[in-house]
Amino acid sequence: MTQPTQSYGRFGTTIATQQRNKVLRNTYWLLALSMLPTVLGAWIGVSTGITASLSGGLGLVVFLGGAFGFMFAIEKTKNSAAGVPVLLAFTFFMGLMLSRLLAMVLGFKNGADLVMTAFGGTAAVFLIMANLSTIIKRDLEGLAKWLFMGAIVLMVGAIINVFVGSPAGMAVISVMAIGIFSAFLLVDLKRIIDGGETNYISATLGLYLSLFNIFQSMLALLGLFGGERD
Repeated sequence: MTQPTQSYGRFGTTIATQQRNKVLRNTYWLLALSMLPTVLGAWIGVSTGITASLSGGLGLVVFLGGAFGFMFAIEKTKNSAAGVPVLLAFTFFMGLMLSRLLAMVLGFKNGADLVMTAFGGTAAVFLIMANLSTIIKRDLEGLAKWLFMGAIVLMVGAIINVFVGSPAGMAVISVMAIGIFSAFLLVDLKRIIDGGETNYISATLGLYLSLFNIFQSMLALLGLFGGERD
């Protein structure tokens, strides 16, 4: 009786490992694919200036309404064939929303270099967190609760700063955002590797939001402190 039980245990472990690898693989592919509509949305926004008028309270309402609306729709469709198209539509919207900051940074003499630096920095953070997620053995779910609280405080501070318009406030918020969402990235990757996340659309959404916020925050900091005017 012992041998069949041991064989079944090994078989079950193999299936679980294959399932985790499948979720991780699909998540990485979808994350890479999601960058295409993001870039397209950003390019359209910068080229047409369609988001130039979305400043202050109006921009905040459009961004929060659109983002939370899309995230609700993704949650509802993540187990259906509509899940991937809805996620890609969301990333296109986020690219549009990013275009206003991009246009501002590209207005600097060294704007293109700043964008590439922010992109490289974001990629470096992702690689570091991806490697750490395979090395760290302890469960990080307890950390996720503190990070969520930090994200709420961060969002409130960002909303206030929209109306205050403080460069110093933006710098502090950007630094905090890089730290918080880098940690979120680690927690989400660890959850996928440990088998705690079984839906690759939800997994992609979490990773995408962290990467988006890291890139946006790095770009804002570089624009504040590294922008060179003609």
